[in-house]
Amino acid sequence: MFRQMLKIKQMLKAEDLQAVMERCTAGTMACLGDEGYPYSVPLSFVYHKEKIYFHSAKIGHKVDAIKANSKVSFSVIDEDTIISAEYTTYFRSAIAFGKARITEGDERIEGFKALVEKYSGDQPEDAKLKEIMGCSGALIIAIDVEHIIGKEAIEYVKAKQN
Repeated sequence: MFRQMLKIKQMLKAEDLQAVMERCTAGTMACLGDEGYPYSVPLSFVYHKEKIYFHSAKIGHKVDAIKANSKVSFSVIDEDTIISAEYTTYFRSAIAFGKARITEGDERIEGFKALVEKYSGDQPEDAKLKEIMGCSGALIIAIDVEHIIGKEAIEYVKAKQN
């Protein structure tokens, strides 16, 4: 169902892919927007239990698009260093494909906790809990990842081999 990567030597191993998803603080979700136009939106996210969680307002383009068609892709760029003399960049990135949905109940709280821990983990526990339990104005959306793949510059692959 999902295409195979052409440059297989550059494909990230599972542990490297996991690290990229945990390290990155922003990604871009692409979905089918109004009138069939692609809609891509930058998001803060957390990769938790092989799902991607992010928060959203209760109404808007993103929520409407997800409700109309749950299939999405989500991409992150972990590294992108310009190497001028080589006319290239040294990069590391990942893309996930899955279905987005609005969470409820315990999963909403767990996803929210994971987001708060990632972005405000240094705050007092009582303050984090108050934020989570007091926030009723936001949705927590999950992407159930069906396929995820990552790629890095061949120079990084070669450096690992040495």
